[in-house]
Order: sequence, then C-alpha cells, then structure tokens
Amino acid sequence: MATIGEYAAMPVISRFFGIVITMYHNEHGPPHFHVRHGDAYASVEILSGRLRGELPPNVLRHVRVWMTAHKKELLDNWTRAQARGSLSRIAPLE
Repeated sequence: MATIGEYAAMPVISRFFGIVITMYHNEHGPPHFHVRHGDAYASVEILSGRLRGELPPNVLRHVRVWMTAHKKELLDNWTRAQARGSLSRIAPLE
C-alpha cells in the first residue's frame, strides 16, 4: 500500500461524497485503485473487490457500487497506468 506522501502524487480519477479515488502509475500487483475519505485509506482490487486498509462501512458501500458501475473504465485506466499513460477521469457516483 502507498504511503501518505506517495498518495498525494497519485492522479485523482474520481471524487464523490468526500471520497477521493486515485490510481498510481506503474504499480505492481493485481489491478487496484486507492480510496481516501478523511483519515481513512484503503486500496481495492478491481476484479475481486478485496480491500486492503479500512474504510467506514457507508464509504465502502459507495465505493463498491461505483466500482461495479465503472469496472471496464478502471481496468482501462490500470492498463494506461502500467504504460505510464494519462489516466481518464471516471464519473462520480451520484
């Protein structure tokens, strides 16, 4: 998992309900994204939904709904991130 300093350098791909979603370029491991809400921080695997870290239950629920709706876009961004390409913004949960 990224440190707070590394987290600040990650491109933001979406924001909603005080939740910030980021993805880091050229990161290893299964495809995943990072989530911050206040002091809570976690990474979420795109294919399995596995959570590393802790998020409040309502935040995790919002993130999982958003992830399900945007899985293809997240995987496309993961591919671009691995190639150090520009990441696309993804629509927020409304």
